[in-house]
Amino acid sequence: MSHLELIATSTFGLEALVAEELRKLGYEDTKVENGKISFSGDERAICHTNLWLRTAARVRVKVGEFQATTFEELFEKTKALPWADYIPKNAEFPVEGRSVQSTLFSVSDCQAIVKKAVVESLKQKHRLEWFPEDGPLMKIEVALLKDTATLTIDTTGPGLHQRGYREIAGGAPLKETLAAALVILARWYPDIAFIDPFCGSGTIPIEAALMGHNIAPGLNRSFASEEWPWIDSMLWKEVREEARDSINPEKPEYLIGTDVDDNALKIARHNAELAGVGGSIHFQRQEVKDLTTSKKYGKVITNPPYGERLGEDDQIRKLYRELAQIKKDLDTWSFYILTAYPHLERVFGQRATKRRKLYNGNIECQYYQYYGPRPPKRSS
Repeated sequence: MSHLELIATSTFGLEALVAEELRKLGYEDTKVENGKISFSGDERAICHTNLWLRTAARVRVKVGEFQATTFEELFEKTKALPWADYIPKNAEFPVEGRSVQSTLFSVSDCQAIVKKAVVESLKQKHRLEWFPEDGPLMKIEVALLKDTATLTIDTTGPGLHQRGYREIAGGAPLKETLAAALVILARWYPDIAFIDPFCGSGTIPIEAALMGHNIAPGLNRSFASEEWPWIDSMLWKEVREEARDSINPEKPEYLIGTDVDDNALKIARHNAELAGVGGSIHFQRQEVKDLTTSKKYGKVITNPPYGERLGEDDQIRKLYRELAQIKKDLDTWSFYILTAYPHLERVFGQRATKRRKLYNGNIECQYYQYYGPRPPKRSS
């Protein structure tokens, strides 16, 4: 298929970042809506975007979209879509659904009706009465929003945050996609000093290192659509080879992760090795109050505990007072802090240069951005 309508999904607040990533990958015709970014491409685009998108949740193929306010309308319009162009005779095609502000609010009923309609459509095209569903996985989603039904097939499989390097996670882990977003929003580059003083299992510095080396985040994992018969396996091979050839072997200048938890640091080092960036990050045990650096300029990018991981309010206040003191000590550094702690600006004694609402799982957080002075230009 030379032309496909594709959708990259995202968590709330990251849509603009995903759209920017898509444009940088060469997909200019983006349309941004809540939780999804539409674009067009071909089979290669499925391979390319799954491999390279750092902040998206998954990539879907759009099969059709229509208005539906009755179950009969949902059935007939779903049945009329060209399902046999996508789904082979032996494919496994479960249906999942969601409904927001729609007349058809029963998700289980919508799923059952869509499944039945797809089966009827495939019966007509494949001339079969029964489907074994023992082949490639092609998960269908019916998404109803204000009575508009969008039917898609998931190309990704496990979400794009599953890079393949995090076999073990510490407590309250930050998703890799959100960690990558924090680094991108901070406009960090490999020649800028970087410290995460609450690194936990290392997700933020590892995502920074992957960017610093230009390593595709999906390079070491597989995707559902790799098993699809209408996507040539050579496409996947070519895209992966191109990604390997584009890796930058130079280490980022100064990439540090610190934490007080020895077990978390052990996991962080293990994860970094699996990600192929073990030699690019220095992990060490250190309390935030003891943080020092010889670097005049740099960026602190971090997700400190904010209540879900600490028991007592006085512990939390003490922790943030120590972080505020570090900010005073490193007064030429920029600080980027994702937290649900509501009093950060009060503790810091100043408003953030910029704030952005983001979600860590289902927890609403603010990304506080305190810009330090610009470092002087290096003489060439």
